[in-house]
Amino acid sequence: MALDAHLAQVLQMMANPAAKPMHEGSPEEGRAAYLALTHGTRTPEQIAPVASVADAVVDGAAGPLKARIYRPEGAGPFPTVVYFHGGGYVIGDLDTHDNMCRDVCRGAHAVVVAVDYRLAPEHPFPAGIEDAIAAARWVVAHARELGGNDIVGVAGDSAGGNFSAVVSQQLRDAGINLAAQFLIYPAVDHAAAEYPSAEQNGKGYFLESDTMTWFYNHYASGVAETMDPRLAPIQAENLANLPPALVVTAEFDPLRDQGAAYAEALRAAGGKAELIPGPGMIHGFFDMGRWSPVAQDIIERSTRRFGEMLRGQ
Repeated sequence: MALDAHLAQVLQMMANPAAKPMHEGSPEEGRAAYLALTHGTRTPEQIAPVASVADAVVDGAAGPLKARIYRPEGAGPFPTVVYFHGGGYVIGDLDTHDNMCRDVCRGAHAVVVAVDYRLAPEHPFPAGIEDAIAAARWVVAHARELGGNDIVGVAGDSAGGNFSAVVSQQLRDAGINLAAQFLIYPAVDHAAAEYPSAEQNGKGYFLESDTMTWFYNHYASGVAETMDPRLAPIQAENLANLPPALVVTAEFDPLRDQGAAYAEALRAAGGKAELIPGPGMIHGFFDMGRWSPVAQDIIERSTRRFGEMLRGQ
């Protein structure tokens, strides 16, 4: 399928020959640019409505972490979802992913707890994933206070999809059963060059190969070849008995093939994994529904399906 016409316009809008590419800048510059692109381009009418939003604190691996709790309309009890934002482990925060968390809250009809984990390079691997595991444990322990029942799932996009997959594995090994995992164009294997989509979509479609290398060098320099499953969850020895997974990919995304491969690997291990492809989509489209009707349709369909999976449907 051709690139979605609305997203093509977005890419054209972002193209600025005079601007320094992210991989040539500092993490601080990358964070500011990403915040400006996401939170900074939203208009008030584009904010997805939910019943309430409140700042909170959850446990991290090395101390308290900022979090944000989104509650849906209606009377509970609701499932509770731990959300880990994307951004290559280097950029992104609670504000960049505010609307995505609102969409998950609305579509899945669940309480969403967004976690502001520590970022690289100030806190390289495994600090971020250790925060994610600790935060998920905290939410499981407090689920009845948050959503009102014991149903807990995890969700995340890109690097946050990596964290969601790893958290699902780590909690399984600890005897904690999550209800479902929502992996939105997840980064599940650092050997990205082995997948055809990495070369096919490595330039010109928002997430580029040079930027991916920049992210990994900040996050996991010196350990990227260890195949540690906390870094590359597709490399885990045991993919059985994991929560049902909903995997969303984008056609013009360098991560497309590894997301699809992870869904297939989960199924091969006897698990339940559903794949929702994103025809015509690019990496990051889950925050672009306000510009693309096709993106918005996939957002609504996938968040609704995730809510069904949380409830065992």
